Amino acid sequence: MSSYRQAAPDRRALLDNARRLVVKVGTAVVCNADQQFDQQLVAGLAGNVAALIARGRQIVLVSSGAVALGAAALNIHRNRLRDAAVTRACAAVGQCRLMQAYADAFRPHGLTPAQILVTEDDFNDLERYKILRQTFERLLKLGAVPVVNENDTVTNIWTEKPAIFRDNDRLAALVMSKLDADALVLLSNVDGFLRDPHRPPDASNIISVITQLSPELRQAAQGKSSLGRGGMAAKLDSAEIAMVAGGLVVIANGKAPGVLEQIFAGENVGTLFLPGSRMAGKRRWLAFATSVRGHVTVNTNAARILLHGQASLLISGVTAVRGDFSAGQVIAVHGPDGAPFAKGIAECSSRELAEAIAASGERKGVLVRRENLLVPPATETSHA
Repeated sequence: MSSYRQAAPDRRALLDNARRLVVKVGTAVVCNADQQFDQQLVAGLAGNVAALIARGRQIVLVSSGAVALGAAALNIHRNRLRDAAVTRACAAVGQCRLMQAYADAFRPHGLTPAQILVTEDDFNDLERYKILRQTFERLLKLGAVPVVNENDTVTNIWTEKPAIFRDNDRLAALVMSKLDADALVLLSNVDGFLRDPHRPPDASNIISVITQLSPELRQAAQGKSSLGRGGMAAKLDSAEIAMVAGGLVVIANGKAPGVLEQIFAGENVGTLFLPGSRMAGKRRWLAFATSVRGHVTVNTNAARILLHGQASLLISGVTAVRGDFSAGQVIAVHGPDGAPFAKGIAECSSRELAEAIAASGERKGVLVRRENLLVPPATETSHA
């Protein structure tokens, strides 16, 4: 079955029913080619947001641009942003300017922006993850417009460890998933997903509707934008998170006047991704919003039961433990061949587990309860 097709009116009409929206605004949207902040464009975006809110929608913005704004204020050339400490300093200065720009843009519409700076620990830790949702819910109830960004002042952008966020596209998708939002809009300087990235982005080259993230689409998405950390591949990764959360996704050109109102009026703007099978909230958290704190190896019987049954992981099935983790943290489960095949929330610490493995006699107890265990499908996730 084809992974994309031309838009049908009823497909675009689905956006009309979307009440809670997450809108990601890329650096290439809020800044021009010289990395100068485009206040006029942001004012137009604020007008679009205000119009949608007036019609009963709730909107969360995930906005890039702080580093570019800070670099301009400090007269820092973009080549110096290869230095992590310089980038963090630019982010610290730029966040103030970014929020002031949004405050100025929303003021004529009687709206108040609210800054939310997050770190990966806010997603890694389940309790902080729950608190984050409570904060969002209360801000939306009070009529504020949350403006979200990663706290780059304390982020190791060039870490060797796998990152949860990686870029603001993924952060926006995780926020969308956490809030059970109806739609995610990724605004960039591209008109949509291109059939052929080597051809001009005219209407015949833009895929209107995508129903499945095929290997061919992922291959076509390779490459990176000149501004920011993301690219089309990052947008596809973000779309996957949103789709398994049951949401609609649109990639569109944020520099086009009135683009948000056009999207939610059902016009054929950008590329629309349709949701697939919805994954439960905790499973989405385990799949996308956590990093692994430790590793355990299990025997053949335990691996078989976990892969084909509905059982918990018992301590008796564990043969080895690596890493330092506490109860409540996420661990990876490896088979006898050393390959990871699952991850879940540990019921005990690595120290307690190591002591149990070393002890003589029968080892009792549960390491990961079934409801806290995620075993991804062996084949690539399909969305139809």
